[in-house]
Amino acid sequence: MDAVLAVTVFVGAYAFLVADRVHRTKVALVGAGLVLLLHISDAEAAFFDEESGVEWNVVFLLLGMMVIVSVLRQTGVFEYVAIYAAKRSRGRAYRLMVMLCVLTATASAVLDNVTTVLLVAPVTFLVCDRLGLRPVPFLIAEVLASNIGGAATLVGDPPNIIIASRADLTFNDFLVNMAPWVVVLMVVFCLMCRVLFRTAFVYDPERADAVMLLDEREAITDKRLLVTSLIVLAGVVAAFVLHPVLHYEPSVVALLGAGILVLVTRVEISDALSEVEWPTLAFFGGLFIMVGGLVETGVIEDLSTAMADRTDGDLGLASMVLLFGSAVLSAIVDNIPYVATMSPVVVGLVPTMPGNSEALWWSLAFGADLGGNATAIGASANVVMLGLAEKAGHRIGFWEFTKYGLVVTVVTVGLTAPYIALRYL
Repeated sequence: MDAVLAVTVFVGAYAFLVADRVHRTKVALVGAGLVLLLHISDAEAAFFDEESGVEWNVVFLLLGMMVIVSVLRQTGVFEYVAIYAAKRSRGRAYRLMVMLCVLTATASAVLDNVTTVLLVAPVTFLVCDRLGLRPVPFLIAEVLASNIGGAATLVGDPPNIIIASRADLTFNDFLVNMAPWVVVLMVVFCLMCRVLFRTAFVYDPERADAVMLLDEREAITDKRLLVTSLIVLAGVVAAFVLHPVLHYEPSVVALLGAGILVLVTRVEISDALSEVEWPTLAFFGGLFIMVGGLVETGVIEDLSTAMADRTDGDLGLASMVLLFGSAVLSAIVDNIPYVATMSPVVVGLVPTMPGNSEALWWSLAFGADLGGNATAIGASANVVMLGLAEKAGHRIGFWEFTKYGLVVTVVTVGLTAPYIALRYL
């Protein structure tokens, strides 16, 4: 009975998200409240359980990085990058989109895709304003690129961290197995952007000429604060990359970096916190509790186990089921709780498979990371970008995002299947 209630609440909430008539944070909070009210889950499980509770590491990672970005914003560095990018692209919209997408994907591999979105979005708003372009297509393209680029490394996408800990994989393992194919997928994605977002590629010669006359160095308003902020950010990035050695969660690193930055600078704490996307953080809390209800009642485990049972010791079939099944399920529920639930199933499946059973982990990673692009709530970066866009007055609807993300997911996952088959099977 609890399983039926959990599915009913989640499907109902998802229907409201798809309809896009009620703000997503309201939907998530009401859904979470119903999960607790109907005793599908309880406070202990919702707030303290690692498997079915709120993923506090994600929430506090976002909070810490939002504070750091808020301080960086006061230095003028985003205006600097925006003017530089506009000048390098010479005002050509497609060239600008490719440049921003490559920058986003590369940064997502070093940082993580959520942090990168927080850094790139302000630049996008500014450069589009300078060139008279609608920012929404650029924001969507960038978040799709962030999820593709984030798949390249252990720290690039939160599901990869979960997989690495379960499978005992290192940073270099991800770099060798995931990164080469991610480069190929990014080339394909940049070519797809030419078709998917073709209506956004307008050119205003007057605005382009005006931008070419600007000096980006004049945009920096506080050099001392900029230097301090970049030093702290570099330390945070280094700690992210050294996660396999230091064993500090990214959330701890982000919070420590934010704390140090506001401590050693003269930035008012109220100013630093004013840019935090509180509705986005609340949405994540509600979403995690709803998904936790599915975990608590065994719904996700049953789905995952059914996928495993269907393979019957066939490594090739198991890899493809994991790849495509993970892509589909990660599009429906956030890929973080999905991977957290599916990883133990793969741990049990690996010893039963002949051949290079490591293929199962890479199938899970690619499926979850790329599948997160399919819908507006499939990945954390998607939700963050939608929140940033709405705050800036450019609301992106569920279907406006999904009509692009779904196409990109189908193409990238479809191309990844032969890569896994040829390399591991």
